[in-house]
Amino acid sequence: MIRDARVLQADFVPQEVVHRDPEANQLSNALEPITRDEPAETAFLFGPSGTGKTCLAKFIVERLRREVIDIEHQYVNCWQNYTRFRTIYRILEGIGQTLDVHRQSTPKDELLERLRQYDGPPYVVVLDEVDQLEDMDVLYDLYTLPNISMVLIANREEELFARIDERLSSRLMNTTRIRFDKYGLNELVGILQARVDRGLTADAIGRSQLERIADAAAGDARVAIGILRNAAQRAERDGTDQITSAAITDSIPEARSEVQQRTVETLTPHQQQLYEIITNHGSITPGDLYEMYREQVDDPKTKRTMRNYLTKMCQYNLIVAEGQNRGRTYRPVSVS
Repeated sequence: MIRDARVLQADFVPQEVVHRDPEANQLSNALEPITRDEPAETAFLFGPSGTGKTCLAKFIVERLRREVIDIEHQYVNCWQNYTRFRTIYRILEGIGQTLDVHRQSTPKDELLERLRQYDGPPYVVVLDEVDQLEDMDVLYDLYTLPNISMVLIANREEELFARIDERLSSRLMNTTRIRFDKYGLNELVGILQARVDRGLTADAIGRSQLERIADAAAGDARVAIGILRNAAQRAERDGTDQITSAAITDSIPEARSEVQQRTVETLTPHQQQLYEIITNHGSITPGDLYEMYREQVDDPKTKRTMRNYLTKMCQYNLIVAEGQNRGRTYRPVSVS
C-alpha cells in the first residue's frame, strides 16, 4: 500500500505547498531582492504549530536556490540550538567555516567575526523556534550583517517582541510579518490528498476518511499526517489494500502521542525538568513548581524565564494553564 514512505513524514517538503499561496507570495516578495543581488527583507513567520510555517520557509528558500544558483542557505532549529554559540556555529556550519572551531574553547565573538568576514554569495538563514533563543542579541548581530538574510519563525509575535530590546524591536517591527492560521478541514484534506496521491496506492483511502482524519487533527497538519501514516502502516500490517475507518480511529491517539513525544524530546534541559515536575504532580501551582525546579537544578533560571518556558509548552499542547493569577495551576495534556 505504501509506495513512498517519505511523503508520510511530517517534515517532508513537497514539490508544491498547497493552501498557503498568500503566505508564499509574501515570503517570496521579501526574499526577491536577492535575485537582483540586493539585501533581502527580514521575514517573520508566526502562528500555531502545525500550520506549515517551517515547510513553507524551506520550500521557498529551496525554490530561490534553484532560481538563483549562487546562493547559500541554512536551517537552524533554535529549540535545539538555543545558545548564542550554537546558533552562530550552525550558521557557520552552513558555509563550511567550522572545521577548526573547538566547541569548548573558541570564543563566541570569534565565531561572529567569521560571519562578519563572510564575502560569499547571498546567505539565507532560517531560524525556526526563534523565541527559544536564550540570548536575543544574536538576532541584532545577524541583522547587521549585509550578506545574511533572515527568515524568523515563532508561534506568537507578542512573546517574541516582549523579550527583545528596543534597539532590535524597532528594526524587526519593519520586517515582513506573515501570519499563519490553523488549517480548515478542507485545506487539511487537500494536504493529505496530495500525500496520498504520491505515497499510497490507488484507492487506498477515500475522501470521507480523509475528512475524518482532518477533523481529528483540529487544524494541525503534523497530527493529520501522523494519523494517515499510522493508519497506512496498520493496513499494511493487516495485509489489506485499503485503510479502514477502524484503523483511523485507532491511529488518532497514537499520532497525537507521537507528536507530543517528539516535542518533549526537543525541550531544553530546563524545560524538560519543568515538564517532568508537572507530569509527576498532575497539577501544580507556579510557586510550588518554581521551588521544586530550583531544588532540582544547579543553575535555575529566573521566574520570568520559567514563565516563558511554560508559555511555549502551552503553545505546543504539552501542558495546560488553568485559572488566573494566584489561582493558576499547570497540568500535563493527556493524548488519550
